Amino acid sequence: MPDFHVWLAFVVASTVILVIPGPTIILVVSQVVAHGRPSVIPLVTGVLLGDFVAMTLSLLGLGALMATSAALFTLFKWVGAGYLIFLGLKLWMLNPSSQPLHGPGEQVAKRSHLRDSFVVTALNPKSIAFFVAFMPQFVHVDRPVSLQFVSLGATFLILAVVNAALYAIFAERLSLAMQRGRVRRWFNRCGGSALIGAGIVTAGLRRA
Repeated sequence: MPDFHVWLAFVVASTVILVIPGPTIILVVSQVVAHGRPSVIPLVTGVLLGDFVAMTLSLLGLGALMATSAALFTLFKWVGAGYLIFLGLKLWMLNPSSQPLHGPGEQVAKRSHLRDSFVVTALNPKSIAFFVAFMPQFVHVDRPVSLQFVSLGATFLILAVVNAALYAIFAERLSLAMQRGRVRRWFNRCGGSALIGAGIVTAGLRRA
Protein backbone atom coordinates (compact mmCIF):
# COMPACT_ATOMS: atom_id res chain seq x y z
CA MET A 1 0.00 0.00 0.00
CA PRO A 2 1.31 3.53 -0.72
CA ASP A 3 1.99 5.92 2.14
CA PHE A 4 -1.03 7.92 3.23
CA HIS A 5 0.41 11.26 2.08
CA VAL A 6 1.25 9.75 -1.32
CA TRP A 7 -2.25 8.28 -1.59
CA LEU A 8 -3.80 11.63 -0.58
CA ALA A 9 -1.75 13.46 -3.21
CA PHE A 10 -2.95 10.92 -5.77
CA VAL A 11 -6.57 11.53 -4.71
CA VAL A 12 -6.19 15.30 -5.06
CA ALA A 13 -4.45 15.09 -8.44
CA SER A 14 -6.95 12.56 -9.79
CA THR A 15 -9.91 14.64 -8.59
CA VAL A 16 -8.60 17.73 -10.35
CA ILE A 17 -8.12 15.77 -13.57
CA LEU A 18 -11.54 14.11 -13.39
CA VAL A 19 -13.49 17.28 -12.57
CA ILE A 20 -12.36 18.93 -15.82
CA PRO A 21 -15.04 17.87 -18.35
CA GLY A 22 -13.81 15.68 -21.18
CA PRO A 23 -15.57 13.63 -23.88
CA THR A 24 -16.94 11.15 -21.33
CA ILE A 25 -18.51 13.81 -19.10
CA ILE A 26 -19.91 15.67 -22.11
CA LEU A 27 -21.52 12.42 -23.21
CA VAL A 28 -22.94 11.66 -19.75
CA VAL A 29 -24.44 15.12 -19.27
CA SER A 30 -25.93 15.37 -22.76
CA GLN A 31 -27.42 11.86 -22.66
CA VAL A 32 -28.92 12.25 -19.19
CA VAL A 33 -30.52 15.55 -20.15
CA ALA A 34 -31.88 13.98 -23.34
CA HIS A 35 -33.08 10.68 -21.85
CA GLY A 36 -33.62 11.37 -18.15
CA ARG A 37 -33.11 9.30 -15.00
CA PRO A 38 -33.21 5.81 -16.60
CA SER A 39 -29.94 6.57 -18.39
CA VAL A 40 -27.95 7.55 -15.27
CA ILE A 41 -26.96 4.10 -13.97
CA PRO A 42 -26.10 2.61 -17.41
CA LEU A 43 -23.97 5.63 -18.32
CA VAL A 44 -22.08 5.64 -15.01
CA THR A 45 -21.59 1.87 -15.23
CA GLY A 46 -20.17 2.31 -18.72
CA VAL A 47 -17.72 4.90 -17.41
CA LEU A 48 -16.58 2.49 -14.69
CA LEU A 49 -16.08 -0.38 -17.13
CA GLY A 50 -14.38 1.87 -19.68
CA ASP A 51 -11.90 3.26 -17.17
CA PHE A 52 -11.24 -0.25 -15.86
CA VAL A 53 -10.48 -1.56 -19.34
CA ALA A 54 -8.30 1.46 -20.21
CA MET A 55 -6.38 1.08 -16.95
CA THR A 56 -5.95 -2.66 -17.39
CA LEU A 57 -4.73 -2.30 -20.97
CA SER A 58 -2.30 0.40 -19.87
CA LEU A 59 -0.83 -1.72 -17.09
CA LEU A 60 -0.54 -4.64 -19.51
CA GLY A 61 1.65 -2.51 -21.74
CA LEU A 62 -0.74 -1.14 -24.37
CA GLY A 63 -0.21 2.42 -23.17
CA ALA A 64 3.55 2.16 -23.59
CA LEU A 65 3.04 0.54 -26.98
CA MET A 66 0.75 3.36 -28.07
CA ALA A 67 3.39 5.87 -27.00
CA THR A 68 5.84 4.34 -29.48
CA SER A 69 3.53 3.09 -32.23
CA ALA A 70 2.08 5.84 -34.42
CA ALA A 71 -0.17 3.38 -36.23
CA LEU A 72 -1.79 2.00 -33.06
CA PHE A 73 -2.26 5.47 -31.56
CA THR A 74 -3.84 6.68 -34.81
CA LEU A 75 -6.18 3.67 -34.89
CA PHE A 76 -7.50 4.32 -31.39
CA LYS A 77 -7.68 8.05 -32.11
CA TRP A 78 -9.79 7.76 -35.24
CA VAL A 79 -12.11 5.07 -33.89
CA GLY A 80 -12.77 7.13 -30.75
CA ALA A 81 -13.17 10.37 -32.73
CA GLY A 82 -15.53 8.75 -35.23
CA TYR A 83 -17.70 7.32 -32.49
CA LEU A 84 -17.95 10.69 -30.73
CA ILE A 85 -18.96 12.41 -33.96
CA PHE A 86 -21.53 9.67 -34.64
CA LEU A 87 -23.06 10.13 -31.16
CA GLY A 88 -23.04 13.90 -31.62
CA LEU A 89 -24.93 13.69 -34.90
CA LYS A 90 -27.36 11.20 -33.38
CA LEU A 91 -28.07 13.52 -30.45
CA TRP A 92 -28.37 16.55 -32.77
CA MET A 93 -31.11 14.85 -34.78
CA LEU A 94 -32.96 13.46 -31.74
CA ASN A 95 -36.60 14.51 -31.65
CA PRO A 96 -37.51 15.35 -28.01
CA SER A 97 -41.20 14.66 -28.63
CA SER A 98 -40.40 11.04 -29.54
CA GLN A 99 -38.10 10.54 -26.54
CA PRO A 100 -40.03 11.19 -23.32
CA LEU A 101 -37.91 11.88 -20.28
CA HIS A 102 -39.45 9.08 -18.22
CA GLY A 103 -41.14 6.68 -20.59
CA PRO A 104 -40.99 2.92 -21.07
CA GLY A 105 -38.90 3.41 -24.20
CA GLU A 106 -36.01 4.56 -22.04
CA GLN A 107 -35.71 1.10 -20.49
CA VAL A 108 -34.93 -0.34 -23.90
CA ALA A 109 -32.13 2.19 -24.42
CA LYS A 110 -30.21 1.30 -21.23
CA ARG A 111 -27.92 -1.13 -23.02
CA SER A 112 -27.01 1.43 -25.67
CA HIS A 113 -26.26 4.05 -22.99
CA LEU A 114 -23.88 1.65 -21.24
CA ARG A 115 -22.24 0.74 -24.56
CA ASP A 116 -21.80 4.38 -25.60
CA SER A 117 -20.17 5.54 -22.36
CA PHE A 118 -17.99 2.41 -22.27
CA VAL A 119 -16.71 2.86 -25.82
CA VAL A 120 -16.06 6.60 -25.46
CA THR A 121 -14.18 6.07 -22.18
CA ALA A 122 -12.22 2.95 -23.14
CA LEU A 123 -11.20 4.08 -26.65
CA ASN A 124 -9.87 7.47 -25.63
CA PRO A 125 -6.14 7.15 -26.50
CA LYS A 126 -5.20 9.80 -23.97
CA SER A 127 -6.91 7.81 -21.20
CA ILE A 128 -4.80 4.73 -21.91
CA ALA A 129 -1.57 6.72 -22.14
CA PHE A 130 -2.58 8.71 -19.04
CA PHE A 131 -2.40 5.71 -16.74
CA VAL A 132 1.09 4.87 -18.00
CA ALA A 133 2.41 8.39 -17.39
CA PHE A 134 0.43 9.35 -14.29
CA MET A 135 0.06 6.42 -11.91
CA PRO A 136 3.71 5.29 -11.79
CA GLN A 137 4.66 8.66 -10.29
CA PHE A 138 2.91 7.60 -7.06
CA VAL A 139 4.46 4.13 -6.86
CA HIS A 140 7.49 3.24 -4.73
CA VAL A 141 9.67 0.83 -6.66
CA ASP A 142 11.22 -0.55 -3.46
CA ARG A 143 7.84 -2.00 -2.39
CA PRO A 144 5.48 -4.54 -4.00
CA VAL A 145 4.45 -2.68 -7.15
CA SER A 146 1.38 -4.75 -8.01
CA LEU A 147 -0.37 -4.02 -4.70
CA GLN A 148 0.27 -0.30 -5.08
CA PHE A 149 -1.15 -0.28 -8.61
CA VAL A 150 -4.24 -2.17 -7.42
CA SER A 151 -4.76 0.29 -4.57
CA LEU A 152 -4.26 3.39 -6.71
CA GLY A 153 -6.30 1.92 -9.55
CA ALA A 154 -9.24 1.10 -7.27
CA THR A 155 -9.05 4.62 -5.83
CA PHE A 156 -9.13 6.17 -9.29
CA LEU A 157 -12.09 4.05 -10.37
CA ILE A 158 -14.06 5.07 -7.26
CA LEU A 159 -13.29 8.73 -7.89
CA ALA A 160 -14.24 8.39 -11.58
CA VAL A 161 -17.59 6.80 -10.69
CA VAL A 162 -18.36 9.45 -8.07
CA ASN A 163 -17.43 12.22 -10.50
CA ALA A 164 -19.57 10.81 -13.32
CA ALA A 165 -22.46 10.17 -10.92
CA LEU A 166 -22.40 13.75 -9.63
CA TYR A 167 -22.42 15.13 -13.17
CA ALA A 168 -25.25 12.74 -14.05
CA ILE A 169 -27.31 13.76 -11.02
CA PHE A 170 -26.82 17.42 -11.92
CA ALA A 171 -27.89 16.71 -15.50
CA GLU A 172 -30.92 14.73 -14.30
CA ARG A 173 -32.01 17.67 -12.15
CA LEU A 174 -31.52 19.93 -15.14
CA SER A 175 -33.62 17.65 -17.34
CA LEU A 176 -36.57 17.96 -14.93
CA ALA A 177 -36.57 21.70 -15.55
CA MET A 178 -36.55 21.23 -19.32
CA GLN A 179 -40.02 19.91 -20.04
CA ARG A 180 -40.64 22.06 -23.11
CA GLY A 181 -39.75 20.32 -26.36
CA ARG A 182 -38.15 23.40 -27.87
CA VAL A 183 -35.79 23.87 -24.90
CA ARG A 184 -34.83 20.19 -24.91
CA ARG A 185 -34.23 20.29 -28.67
CA TRP A 186 -31.94 23.28 -28.21
CA PHE A 187 -29.99 21.52 -25.47
CA ASN A 188 -29.74 18.32 -27.54
CA ARG A 189 -28.18 20.30 -30.35
CA CYS A 190 -25.77 22.00 -27.94
CA GLY A 191 -24.81 18.62 -26.51
CA GLY A 192 -24.51 17.11 -29.98
CA SER A 193 -22.29 19.99 -31.07
CA ALA A 194 -20.12 19.48 -27.98
CA LEU A 195 -19.72 15.77 -28.78
CA ILE A 196 -18.86 16.53 -32.40
CA GLY A 197 -16.34 19.11 -31.18
CA ALA A 198 -14.84 16.56 -28.78
CA GLY A 199 -14.54 14.14 -31.69
CA ILE A 200 -12.74 16.73 -33.80
CA VAL A 201 -10.37 17.51 -30.92
CA THR A 202 -9.72 13.78 -30.43
CA ALA A 203 -8.98 13.43 -34.14
CA GLY A 204 -6.38 16.17 -33.80
CA LEU A 205 -4.53 14.52 -30.91
CA ARG A 206 -0.86 13.80 -31.39
CA ARG A 207 1.43 11.47 -29.51
CA ALA A 208 3.37 13.23 -26.76
